[in-house]
Amino acid sequence: MPDSALVIIDTQLAIDNPKWGVRNNPDAEENITRLLSHWRAHEMPIVHIRHDSTQEGSPYTPGSTEHAFKPEAMPEGGETVIGKQTNNAFVGTGLENHLRDQDIRNVVIAGVLTQHSVDTTARMAASLGFGVTVVSDGTAATEATDSRGMTWLAKDVHALTLAHLAADYACIKTTDEIIGESL
Repeated sequence: MPDSALVIIDTQLAIDNPKWGVRNNPDAEENITRLLSHWRAHEMPIVHIRHDSTQEGSPYTPGSTEHAFKPEAMPEGGETVIGKQTNNAFVGTGLENHLRDQDIRNVVIAGVLTQHSVDTTARMAASLGFGVTVVSDGTAATEATDSRGMTWLAKDVHALTLAHLAADYACIKTTDEIIGESL
């Protein structure tokens, strides 16, 4: 998979802030660690996306304690870090140019939140012509309340978002499937 980059989205301390509500997939960070170890061992390209919020009071505000990467997703020397200010890692960033300059044709996406930045980034990557794989157990969602006032469980938000992505934009695979394919 030398033409595939691992893209880790918004895996910062801010995601643990209670404002986001109940989250599914408590093992997402462990699986991200496994993916990072695999990519590093095979010297494949890694891109860390860091949310640099401009919204007042956001836990993702640069300079705040919560803005830091989680220990499980901490970039190592030489790995690319790209800051973003929207929910899409391609908008207003150099991500597309970076991937094309590195001859990357496929992206494997992990991180948070499934229904926000993972979803929008995966859709944009597909629209730009990249092959896209979203890691089902390396992503996590939170509960959502719809316009009727119905609250959807995080596991259901996660599953539905992945189903929508699988319909037109991405392959959905587990960490074990991805690691097994590249051995």
